[in-house]
Amino acid sequence: MNHYLKKIIPYALPYKKYAFLNIISNLFYALFALLSMLSIMPMLKVLFQNGKRTTVKPEFTSVFKLYDYGEAYINYYITTKSNENGELAVLTVMIVVILITFLLKNLFSYLAIYFITFLRNGVLKDLRNDVYKKTLELPVSFFSEKRKGDIMARILGDVGEIQNSLLAILELIVREPFTILFTLITMFAISTKLTLFVFVFIPITGYIISLVGKSLKKHSTKVQKEQGYFLSILEETLGGLKIIKGFNGEEVFNNRFRKSTSRFFNFSNTLAHRQNLASPTSEFLGITIFTVLLWYGGKMVLVNHELEADAFIGYMLLAYNILDPAKKISRASYGIKRGEAAAQRVIEILDTKSTLEDKENAIVKQNFDKEIKFENISFKYEDDYVLENFSLTVTKGSTVALVGQSGSGKSTIANLVTRFYDVNKGKITIDGLDIRDLTKHSLREQMGLVTQDAILFHDTIANNIAFGKEISEENIIHAAKIANAHEFILEQPNGYQTSIGDSGNKLSGGQKQRISIARAILKNPPIMILDEATSALDTESEKAVQEALEKLMQNRTSIVIAHRLSTIQNADLIVVMQKGKIVEQGTHKELIAKKGTYYNLVNMQSLG
Repeated sequence: MNHYLKKIIPYALPYKKYAFLNIISNLFYALFALLSMLSIMPMLKVLFQNGKRTTVKPEFTSVFKLYDYGEAYINYYITTKSNENGELAVLTVMIVVILITFLLKNLFSYLAIYFITFLRNGVLKDLRNDVYKKTLELPVSFFSEKRKGDIMARILGDVGEIQNSLLAILELIVREPFTILFTLITMFAISTKLTLFVFVFIPITGYIISLVGKSLKKHSTKVQKEQGYFLSILEETLGGLKIIKGFNGEEVFNNRFRKSTSRFFNFSNTLAHRQNLASPTSEFLGITIFTVLLWYGGKMVLVNHELEADAFIGYMLLAYNILDPAKKISRASYGIKRGEAAAQRVIEILDTKSTLEDKENAIVKQNFDKEIKFENISFKYEDDYVLENFSLTVTKGSTVALVGQSGSGKSTIANLVTRFYDVNKGKITIDGLDIRDLTKHSLREQMGLVTQDAILFHDTIANNIAFGKEISEENIIHAAKIANAHEFILEQPNGYQTSIGDSGNKLSGGQKQRISIARAILKNPPIMILDEATSALDTESEKAVQEALEKLMQNRTSIVIAHRLSTIQNADLIVVMQKGKIVEQGTHKELIAKKGTYYNLVNMQSLG
């Protein structure tokens, strides 16, 4: 079994009782599949009237002579019962036996599928939960390198493919092999010579079938990757529909999507052709063996008189009984190949090591007492440093504003202090403790975050403010009032219970921002990070949001990444940044008086 599929096995362990019941059901299915074929043979004896007539009841001597004993007992039964009740009555009994064996065969077939359903769906649920949990745990940097659509394809499509592979594996190792094994043992019992003749052709058949599916895994991987790519295009399209339309980019995105689906079409066709070739190939090879067997066995019956006609017909039914399991094993092996490719993509996510894991003895930070310090930190996203030897102290209760033109490293400070990324050099401390020594959860509990793009979820206004916490409606309303959001919320169709749509698209930019501020207020953290919170707003919205921000910053330590003068002119310290370094710092009045970089930025209205 493939290395990646082996890693899926632990997910099946909680459902092992269903696997056990499935195996038991499959064993009984294999047994009754054999008996359903064998049960036809006594009926043929009655019809052909070629059974050895005997009134002496046979004795069981050895398990190795079970077939001979069975045949002798059937001859004894047919002889005695025909003498007592007539041959038609015996034939009726034989037909009832055939019906019962086929009924039991199908009953155990259903039970096997019934039990495996719990295992398959359980593994699907647990695997999806773990992949989703892992996506929440992985650092932001992981998703800047991966397409979102590809992650979605892995959680949806690839995990589903693994689910199908589980059924294929159990078919491959239990149901069909035992059906074939039981049948072959019986075929040997009927005629060793004829069965050995069949075995000459089986390795040749297996080799030809294996050639068909050799490159299936490679083509399956291509299909799954391409599916991830066009899901990414779809996700980008839905997220950026206004820009696409506004810049007349419909044709560009349409062409990109068409090219992707064309590649998917070609890869899928190649994969499907190889899969579809498996069944007719295995069936043709099986029928070829069947016809050769028919000729050779017919010769044994008609010319050499080594085999009875009814035994030969029963033997041929058993031989045909092998064909269907052989075809299913062939299909299952291809299913496993697809599952291997899917498992590789899923395990890739689960095995990804987060660069921001908590240390083994990480400290739980309960409160914030003194200061935040950036001590000679340097950081780069890729090759070039965006911050170099940056040092700054933010004392408790103060407001520090970071200004500078785009690309100066302001937002990077917000990403580092919240530990979305780790510094390459230097360290960031809170109350003298390196933030890398703290648990991420306790660090972020000390902070509230309001970003430039208000990130809201497809839920009610109340739930977006509470954000998963059990909060009374009274507290939610109180937070909304401080954020200047209460009045416009009451104007909504269902007030606080109004659903705001995907990403809050039913609200204006200012309204969304005020809800995100209310969420931060409700959290009530000692440290606030405001990342260009008013930059995307019009003047009227900015005024309402600015008032909300001022209330939010009261009695808190705030790091403000500023775009507009109104946001920062009352800050205790303004830090002017340029290419990742501090070029000026002071209050608004001090920096204006210097008539340096800050003075020029204010005059050019290009603070951010």
